[in-house]
Amino acid sequence: MEKKRAKNNRTITITPDEVAALSQLITPAEAVTDGFDFDNRIIRGDLLAVLDRIPDRLADLIIVDPPYNLSKDFHGMNFQARSQEAYLDYLRSWFHRVCEKLKPTGSLYLCGDWRCTAALQTVMAEELTVLNRITWQREKGKGARQNWKNGMEDIWYGVKDKRHYYFNVEAVKQKRRVLAPYRQNGKPKDWEESDRGNFRLTCPSNFWDDISIPFWSMPENTDHPTQKPEKLYAKLILASSREGDLVFDPFLGSGTAAVVAKKLNRRYLGVELNEEYCLWAAKRLSLAERDPSIQGYADGVFWERNTLAEQKAHTGSSTACD
Repeated sequence: MEKKRAKNNRTITITPDEVAALSQLITPAEAVTDGFDFDNRIIRGDLLAVLDRIPDRLADLIIVDPPYNLSKDFHGMNFQARSQEAYLDYLRSWFHRVCEKLKPTGSLYLCGDWRCTAALQTVMAEELTVLNRITWQREKGKGARQNWKNGMEDIWYGVKDKRHYYFNVEAVKQKRRVLAPYRQNGKPKDWEESDRGNFRLTCPSNFWDDISIPFWSMPENTDHPTQKPEKLYAKLILASSREGDLVFDPFLGSGTAAVVAKKLNRRYLGVELNEEYCLWAAKRLSLAERDPSIQGYADGVFWERNTLAEQKAHTGSSTACD
């Protein structure tokens, strides 16, 4: 049965009338043959069947959000939790082949939660040089009575060559409120004063507490059970790719990596097995043609949560999102 949604629910859905047009934006795996153009493509099919058809050294940046080591129903496609060794075997069945698609100067980000993060670090270290672990605050989910509530996830960051890789810290600075402003000779020191408050532009750390999980009132939201926020991926893409670079996501899901790449003037390539998820991704890409805004990112900087009024005042835009 179709879900009944509140009047102001902005969750992206697909109507029967849209399916045919959106399907034209999706390439079935069997159509990937010699001479295929991989720029700006959603490929529907099993990753293991598609990987050998994708040229090596194609991607400037790879973002991987695989099934975590949990029992999860992905709209009829079930992933079952397994032992640590079995999960490592699962990761190894495709991770080496995914890394082959990365350029020698490329970067890769690998997402996971606390249960699988040790396995993720292990497989990444087998193929790449691990440079960091990003932990981001995931403010969503029920409380736990017999354990600490899980409010964070990890993203492992690795490169092929630690001497030659791209990282643009200027592109991912954050606008933060200054709670104890310091002045020198009566003037603000390393911060700016405005009618809306005092703010400082700061370099990003490897702990991110400014991410909002997509929910029903946000225009990027879908019914995908583990959708990643556009703001989260925007940081990865801006830091580790240039305009025109190709961003590859081998587990595309509802399309966040492709959508953000498009909004930030990068090329994209995604592989996804679930047909419904492919349709959601295609619709989000279509919507991005009209609205390239990214929640929490405005005027070239990332803003803290709950600063929507300041973003609008600073940019003069009605499309800035909190």
